[in-house]
Amino acid sequence: MAAVPERPEPSAGRRPGRAGQWLLLLALTLAATAGLSALELPAALLLGPMLAGIALALGGGSIQLGRTPYILAQAVIGCLIARAATPAVLPTLAASWHLFSLVILAGIAASAAIGWLLCRLGVMPGTTGIWGTSPGGAAAMVVMADACGADARLVAFMQYLRVLCVALAATLIAHLAVPAGAVPPLHAATVWFGPPGIGWATAAGLILLGGVVGLGTRLSAGAMLAPMLVGAALRLSGSAEIELPPWLLAVSYAGIGWRVGLTFTRQVAAYAARSLPAILASILALIAFCGLLSWLLARLTGMDPLTAYLAASPGGMDSVAVIAASAPGVDFACVMTMQTMRFFLVVLLAPLMARFLAGRAARRNRAD
Repeated sequence: MAAVPERPEPSAGRRPGRAGQWLLLLALTLAATAGLSALELPAALLLGPMLAGIALALGGGSIQLGRTPYILAQAVIGCLIARAATPAVLPTLAASWHLFSLVILAGIAASAAIGWLLCRLGVMPGTTGIWGTSPGGAAAMVVMADACGADARLVAFMQYLRVLCVALAATLIAHLAVPAGAVPPLHAATVWFGPPGIGWATAAGLILLGGVVGLGTRLSAGAMLAPMLVGAALRLSGSAEIELPPWLLAVSYAGIGWRVGLTFTRQVAAYAARSLPAILASILALIAFCGLLSWLLARLTGMDPLTAYLAASPGGMDSVAVIAASAPGVDFACVMTMQTMRFFLVVLLAPLMARFLAGRAARRNRAD
């Protein structure tokens, strides 16, 4: 099975010192993030730093993000996931949990089959294809893939290409399904430094918990999973709010983006480019399968087609939420209930699924 070469030692050359490289990385990050935001692309706060890190790494940069900042960034992502578990989803979930579960698990199974095929055909090395095709929680998948030994660089490439394709497809379908002008851009104005609320204290405690677990144990992605599970329990019980200031999310996204981008090499970039047709085919196949699931969901429940499509959409929960909230007639609670369920199920099932399918693919390859 193909493997991606590791980073060669950079030549000394005229490369700037560490301080100069960090300043250059920051400048590139601001420029890339501003450009992506102006284009209304989803996940700009993470893609911008990642692209900046890739550019610096391919230009011969040698800096790397330390383990402690990366662990803390993971903990913030765990809080972000936990914040999606709101008590408002419980009535809708209680009424249709069995049907929602079947649709979500069918989508996860389809993504697993596609990932296994990429792994089996050698399009992606090791478990990378399986992590890369997981339908949701892109930042979480990158973190967990890195913790479990997969190539986080290629996982990030696959995941964020999927996020972009899914968001564009959902936007197009929403524009076709509702009157012109009813769906606003994906990004609204952001208040970066608002006054602190009680939810900040909860978030700080959960981030501290994630840091302790991540730095003090060998649990894969424990820095993300611990605050995610504890925070979700607090949210669903209605006993606590989780407030994450936008600047903290931006810093955390930057940390994850830099962690992935700075480890890119020319060999990795060439490998991703060669694999692009197969990756795009896998993304389109997943979108088409989830579209079929949404049609079945609408037929079985009487749900309107746009609500069903957005509910079954494979990822990009934040952009799907904006589209669902702005489209007339869409059942927002239903969409977010299914998106939240899928988010948690993917994060919880992905490690087991990746190990199982990678083992099956490896045995098949040895048998051949």
